[in-house]
Amino acid sequence: MFIAEKKKMTVEELLQERSITYKLSPADCIVSCLNPEHDDGNPSMRIDRITGVYNCFSCGYKGNIFVHFDAPSNPLDIRREKIRRKIEEVRSSSIGLKMPKNFMPYVGNWREISPETYKRFDCFVHPDKPFTGRLSFPIKDLTGKIVAFNCRSQSPTDIVKYIIHPPKAVLPLFPARVRPIKGRVILVEGIFDVLNLHDKGLENAVCCFGTRNIDVEKLKLLKMSGVSGIDLLFDPDDAGQDAAHRVIEMCEIAEILHKNITLPRELGDAGALPKNKVKQLKEQLYG
Repeated sequence: MFIAEKKKMTVEELLQERSITYKLSPADCIVSCLNPEHDDGNPSMRIDRITGVYNCFSCGYKGNIFVHFDAPSNPLDIRREKIRRKIEEVRSSSIGLKMPKNFMPYVGNWREISPETYKRFDCFVHPDKPFTGRLSFPIKDLTGKIVAFNCRSQSPTDIVKYIIHPPKAVLPLFPARVRPIKGRVILVEGIFDVLNLHDKGLENAVCCFGTRNIDVEKLKLLKMSGVSGIDLLFDPDDAGQDAAHRVIEMCEIAEILHKNITLPRELGDAGALPKNKVKQLKEQLYG
């Protein structure tokens, strides 16, 4: 008896077959979380468009969409993509990335952050993808080499707010070099948290680009650079505080002092704090 082989599908074809709404980014499909226990009103799961590997950046649910739906993938396409990414990774890790040609420095004050602060962090705009319609920042390692670009959409209706280029780049803490205050740094979640705090006078802030991008080794690097303590300033919602407790455990493994700071929910996150509140926070922490 002849049994027809299941058609090998791409990630997008599988999502369409299952009537799953998705939004495309350069490397991923953005969908609502597949975890049945997660009521994901704001799509927070990214599915790699080639390999099908998925990760929810809100609840941490991970897996592979082909396995999840027992659907056949195309192993040749996956192998080719993995080889291509490895070549790109080796190239960028050895020589670093270059600023795109014909970039323009950003001179505005979006989100009430001064042009001087945007200039200090080399913010730029560019008409070509993946930078189109976004404020972009070069992300540098401790040697000053550009390892990635963080590109933030200015459109309030854009589901994909942030794009990392290259998509699978390994991100260091940002900025890679920071001056502690009394031996301590403030660890926040996102790049605009850093920009806002630096802009308003707290220049010892670093971000981890999302709570899933922090690990013990990065904390140990901070300690080796002379940092004696970390003040955690994550989002005041439940997800942010759950993440803060995970990082506290990492701090204990790295043997670095730590303190969790919880903002009142009505103030929002660190990226929304006005100047007077940042000043109060600085006095509260460091006198």
